[in-house]
Amino acid sequence: MNDVAEAPALDAKHIASLAQQLTELLRLRTFPIGMKLFTDEQEMAKVPGLRRPTPGKTFSTCQLVTQARIAGFTMGITTANVPGLSNCGGVIGLNEPSELYLSGRKFEGVWFENREAAALHQAQMPRVPALYSGLAVSPLRSARLDPPDICLFYANPAQMILFINGLQWKSYKRFDFSVTGESACADSWGKALRDRAPSLSIPCYAERRYGGVADDEMLMALPPADLATAVEGLLGLSKAGLRYPIMPYGPQADPGEGMAKSYAGKS
Repeated sequence: MNDVAEAPALDAKHIASLAQQLTELLRLRTFPIGMKLFTDEQEMAKVPGLRRPTPGKTFSTCQLVTQARIAGFTMGITTANVPGLSNCGGVIGLNEPSELYLSGRKFEGVWFENREAAALHQAQMPRVPALYSGLAVSPLRSARLDPPDICLFYANPAQMILFINGLQWKSYKRFDFSVTGESACADSWGKALRDRAPSLSIPCYAERRYGGVADDEMLMALPPADLATAVEGLLGLSKAGLRYPIMPYGPQADPGEGMAKSYAGKS
């Protein structure tokens, strides 16, 4: 029997407060968002303010995410709203990708020189089991997903390393993040939804071309409890004088004086 008590689940209002603190601490450009899977499409329809795509119109999942984080929309999709039996639905558990994808034929001569490499890409891609009927995304500040399965935000590399430092502040853990290459959504929301663990990704070509992700943006996806841990850590780092933006000290200056402020009394 496990004697370690599980942390209580965070409700949507608490998560909204964490998102506000995160935005202020890291000066994020766009809204942190939540993502939630539904086995019952009718349950998804109960989400307040839910928007559904125009019948017959499809989105890539990265376009859906962008509408939530920039426009502030609360969006819900089913398999009817993503390209048929594709990786978009396959990564998030709405469908199994078709043989066209799994065999490598779809990406052969596009992202990979040969079918063998393309098939290996598909075989090694993190995916949620195809058990779900719908997916909803919404800005965390709206508290409409109660609670979301995972939280996501985009940030530049300097913001991301401070966030990871925050995750490590109270209880250290070394993180290993994966790089799928094309279809990098598998490394972000796909892996985080599947494993319920923090996942950092470098957005891929498609996310940038169709999802409008900026050149300097990376994506973090993680469960709400880990967001709470990181925000607590960022507040601790801030008290120690380690904040964003990071003031350049100067590549030709003696670093001793600057380090003395952080490490005073440690000799």
